[in-house]
Amino acid sequence: MTHILRLTSAAVLLACAGMAAQAAPSFVNGLALDGAALDLSGGSSVNNGRLGYFSDIYYDSNRNEWWGLSDRGPGGGTISYDTRVQRFTLDVDQNTGAISNFKVAETVIFKSGNQSLNGLAPNPSNTLGLAHDPEGVVINPKNGNFLISDEYGPSVREFNRKGELLRTFITPANLIPRDGSTGVPNFGSDTGNTAGKRVNRGFEGLAISPDGKYAFAMLQSAMLDEGGSNGSVNRIVKFDVETGTAVAQYAYQMKRSGQGQGISALVAINDHEFYVLERNNRGVGVGAEFATADKEVYRIDLNGASDVSNVNLSTGTYTKVSKSGQILDLDANTLAALGNKSPEKWEGLAIGPKLANGKYLILAGTDNDYSVTQNASGEQLDVYFRFSDADPYKSSIQCPLGLTTGCVTTSGAAATLPSDGSYKLLPGVLHAYTIDAAELGNYVSAVPEPSSWALMLGGLLAVGSLARRRAA
Repeated sequence: MTHILRLTSAAVLLACAGMAAQAAPSFVNGLALDGAALDLSGGSSVNNGRLGYFSDIYYDSNRNEWWGLSDRGPGGGTISYDTRVQRFTLDVDQNTGAISNFKVAETVIFKSGNQSLNGLAPNPSNTLGLAHDPEGVVINPKNGNFLISDEYGPSVREFNRKGELLRTFITPANLIPRDGSTGVPNFGSDTGNTAGKRVNRGFEGLAISPDGKYAFAMLQSAMLDEGGSNGSVNRIVKFDVETGTAVAQYAYQMKRSGQGQGISALVAINDHEFYVLERNNRGVGVGAEFATADKEVYRIDLNGASDVSNVNLSTGTYTKVSKSGQILDLDANTLAALGNKSPEKWEGLAIGPKLANGKYLILAGTDNDYSVTQNASGEQLDVYFRFSDADPYKSSIQCPLGLTTGCVTTSGAAATLPSDGSYKLLPGVLHAYTIDAAELGNYVSAVPEPSSWALMLGGLLAVGSLARRRAA
């Protein structure tokens, strides 16, 4: 059976040769965004107002709006943080695709009734409750609502434009982190779990079909009972948006296991083809090992792939989704502001508007972890980097939040933060790329949501049709 599976996977990859031959997007320019910037929530500290950069990015083509998702906050699940999404604006050169003038235009807090959905880890751990670690965002073209994927569950939740929780989709039972023998879930850690998604490896990517009928949520990496940290095959779950139930699951082959390899974004090209952003955990980041960064975008196709809802990916026989060769290497172009080094956490990817020159804009963004770490006693520290250093994290200086005194090095030695501006908080990074429409291939933008007049007209036509049938 193993040989059959390998041959099938090879055949699928060969079938994607046309994908692999497509030309890559062209890098235009990039922005390094202030790591100390505040959002519009009214908060003034890192725990209630520092701008959380891009766990995901989405372009709403119906409204010409950009949205950037913040994750569970700067405490890594240990500090109370109201989860949120940011609407931002960009100036885009319609002839070149160059971006400039990033500004936050709106901050939306996620809430259920009078309570905010919080980044704190689930407690008690067997109940998800209001715990929320947002990692993927799309907007339903049918009604304008947000769909947000979450790592804790893993879950998909729907919110209105005010951030109010409307419903939670039904997560397939095989994805729930649990003791495989008793079925008892543990959403807060892997302790006692033998099956389901791994901690902090839930629904990392989220996409929606152009007609809004289906949402696609993707696990960051392999589940506990399908290879765990050594696994290299993870799952894409297809949800019926109307019912909030899963209708299929698909298997995706990652480039490798190890080095924290996982996927960070899923972007719909049409109803069956997607871009996948896959990366390791190397590069410039808070606590990241500085080694060879590997951040790549692939094109995949679900057509022809097996529904693996009832298949164990470690032992079963199935056909994986077809996967192209590398479409985009996010490490190939770097910014002087980061010492021409690659950031660790490329997590946001979106297909943007069509430009005057006929090309499409593609935007990629990084999560900077709020440029905060914690010491052994749980104290939060701002992390300042000198990006010209060979290994910026090893030479970083960590200071109590908002202070420039009482600082230490990564080894714990006392340090003074220079006043010459040579050390800076880790910025959020945006890269702009363009791609020819022919190279993008079979792209379908979101179908515009119906206007109130269209809905009224549709209702009148339906009533008229019913009256005619009764009269006949």
